[in-house]
Amino acid sequence: MAEQARDDRFDHLFASTVRERLDGGGYGSSASPAAEDAVPLTYGFPYPESFPTAELVAATETVLEEEGADVLQYGGGEYVERLHDGLLAREHDRGIDATRDELIVTNGATYALDAIASTFLDPGDEVLVESPTFVWSLAVLDNRSAELTGVTLDEDGLDPDALEATLDAREAAGEATPKLLYTIPEFQNPTGATLTRERRERVLELAAEYDFLIVADDAYGELRFGGESPPPLAAMDDAGRVIRVGTVSKTIAPGVRTGWIVADEALADQIGTMAAGGTNTFTQSVLGRYFDAGHYQPTLERLLEGYETRRDAMLDALERHLPPGSSWTEPEGGFFLWVTLPEGVDAEDMLPLAAEEGVTYLPGERFFVGDGGRQPAAEPVDDRTGGKRSARLSFSHCTPEELDDGIAALARATEAYLE
Repeated sequence: MAEQARDDRFDHLFASTVRERLDGGGYGSSASPAAEDAVPLTYGFPYPESFPTAELVAATETVLEEEGADVLQYGGGEYVERLHDGLLAREHDRGIDATRDELIVTNGATYALDAIASTFLDPGDEVLVESPTFVWSLAVLDNRSAELTGVTLDEDGLDPDALEATLDAREAAGEATPKLLYTIPEFQNPTGATLTRERRERVLELAAEYDFLIVADDAYGELRFGGESPPPLAAMDDAGRVIRVGTVSKTIAPGVRTGWIVADEALADQIGTMAAGGTNTFTQSVLGRYFDAGHYQPTLERLLEGYETRRDAMLDALERHLPPGSSWTEPEGGFFLWVTLPEGVDAEDMLPLAAEEGVTYLPGERFFVGDGGRQPAAEPVDDRTGGKRSARLSFSHCTPEELDDGIAALARATEAYLE
């Protein structure tokens, strides 16, 4: 076969969602410039010392010794069920009285969201998302050919007035009610905002009134080191409209790739069918032993100390280094905060300069619904309805000293860009 300038001889075989991205369109572009010596404030990675390596080694040895070949066989052994027990116990601690039939264990939270999307979405179905929201969740929904509409959020999370206005406008135009609302109610990615209790109640009322389901992504809910948490949406839901997604990627380790879904049994039956097969039962067995041995809570408490130290270090560095006209969120948990730089800054355009100065980050524009979707009709709130001069900064991975260096580099880049 003859060589071609670009290896495009298979382009016509790709799905339409892939073909639309061949020239750089679509979601999922979250790379930063390669900068070997730059402080990476880009990705929400746990800090390396947080991983419970010794406990996971001990759990692996135990399940291999006690369950032998069963742990390596399809379906795993008894410790798979122990994991289910451990997850349900954690949910119960959050006020969610889920049963085994309402729990689905998955290969991570992203896989869980994809299983939910495949269960409910036909091509062209509407999904409401926070604006901004996690870029890879946008990519998952876009992969299912969903139409995405952004709904404004602020420091108190998703704005229910904006949500109601969006629903009313669609109804008045004769458009179908969206099937799903995707929200990150606790320490939202990318802003760090937490949805207040009052707003949670209103969102649940709107879900019942307009007949849609709420996908509540709770990746960060247990990582609170200040203030008090409102009840999870699922704990406040009496109508079975909340589909809850959890993960141990932030509280144990991302590499174990284990998440879960809690949903009304009627919904869980169908989601489970779409998510069937392919789960890593060996990893589930190891995690089952990890929970059974009582490692989860002590490790979580150590994590909270480490993340709080890092959050405080970043906030202190922002206060000392960033130029006038800058602002930022102050989350009480999670991995991220949202910084808005002075007027005149384009965070995307400034990224190569920032990398030269010694820091990388994710520009805010990447977290919004793209050109093919609809943005909220609202006034900017700290640049959160466009993201042009904003960035998501992660404090989870670096040391306090590195965080200070990174914010100082961001300040230098900002001043140089404005000059």
